Amino acid sequence: MDKKLASLEALLFIHGEPLAYKKIEAVLGLEKGEAETLAAEFGRRLEDDVRGLQLVADREKVQLATKPEWNTILEDFVKEELTEDLTPASLEALAIVAYLGPISRARIEYLRGVNSIVILRNLMIRGLVERVQDAEHPSGFLYAPSFDLMKHLGLARKEDLPEYAKFQELLKVFDEANAVTAPEAGAGAVGDTGAGAGADQGGGGAAIPDAGQSVRR
Repeated sequence: MDKKLASLEALLFIHGEPLAYKKIEAVLGLEKGEAETLAAEFGRRLEDDVRGLQLVADREKVQLATKPEWNTILEDFVKEELTEDLTPASLEALAIVAYLGPISRARIEYLRGVNSIVILRNLMIRGLVERVQDAEHPSGFLYAPSFDLMKHLGLARKEDLPEYAKFQELLKVFDEANAVTAPEAGAGAVGDTGAGAGADQGGGGAAIPDAGQSVRR
């Protein structure tokens, strides 16, 4: 069971948002009903005072979260982060959302080559990016440039971004060349969400101009 618990912990960590038990079972190759049993055991182990995380669950899904007693420390950390200029990695993610949004987190991470949930959350807190419902996947979400971002950049629409048409064509070429491994534009599930290693590092994906170079919110 320990190995299964470890795999569940890793999955919930990288996902970062509520994950359905059915999806957990499909990803980890578990029997029907086994995910809920594992989650219950994992939750009990996290109740130890030396653990900083807890499980939040209902009948259909479960999420890994921080314990309330650490809220003050984490809030101070987030406030400090938001008073600083956007990092190169944040600007990279912002440019991808601006040019390609609405776009799934899975696709953002495929293009960047790294986990991006922390960056996307910070961009949403700053009001530069918003999360919208995915029409093709009712339980999933897509990331899109916010109205405030367009206003801050002085643009009436995202099509007015520098060399917008050119980079749309380049992306098509990129997608065709990587059609076998590229995730669907709306694919969300596991890719659409947790703060993994390298979450705030620049990736090595497709080169997209820095649409957020003047954004220092």
